[in-house]
Amino acid sequence: MKNIRKIKKSELVKPIKCLLICLISFSAFGQSDYEKEIKQHRENYKEDFLNNLNSPLAQEDLTNLDFYEPNEEFIVYSKFKPGGKSMPFEIPTSSGKMKTYTRFGQLTFKIGGKKQRLTVYRSMDLMRNPLYKDYLFIPFKDKTSGKSTYGGGRYLDLRMGDVSGEQIWLDFNKAYNPYCAFSAGYSCPIPPEENHLKVAIAAGEKNFKGAIKE
Repeated sequence: MKNIRKIKKSELVKPIKCLLICLISFSAFGQSDYEKEIKQHRENYKEDFLNNLNSPLAQEDLTNLDFYEPNEEFIVYSKFKPGGKSMPFEIPTSSGKMKTYTRFGQLTFKIGGKKQRLTVYRSMDLMRNPLYKDYLFIPFKDKTSGKSTYGGGRYLDLRMGDVSGEQIWLDFNKAYNPYCAFSAGYSCPIPPEENHLKVAIAAGEKNFKGAIKE
């Protein structure tokens, strides 16, 4: 019994501190990886403006693009329900023209503990294009629309391969503005009322900081 040394309180604290530092470092590393992913996604988004002949923005305009900081709370697990054989219908656009879509299915998810729904669409025009025949389109408005984000709503893109059985991971950090947010003369689909969310999606692209081109 003489060889048993009483452990000091300070000696117990040190390994606990070390464990906490390791956990925090691991968490920060994971978050950093996601921030890098979103940064690269946004760099690619900007590059697309320069490579698209129909683009409303030039190199000097790109500094006026604005985004929320990446927020992993807006990566949501969504249950997917197929739309079945949906009949084509028309969605009005900002120019007054109509574009034809079908309802591919519906997403159900929660944000802030509240249940939300979004309909996923397919463009009849793009379905005829081999490069985009698996393209899925989610236009939406939310409580930030007309305030910190474009009043005409924002878009999310998916591919059929993103649908895994009855689930989709939806990342609102990748929400982007239609061309109409930057310049007049474009024909941008207006999100149908069924895709008006009653929560604020403080993620993705914000209002353009530059002047809207005529």
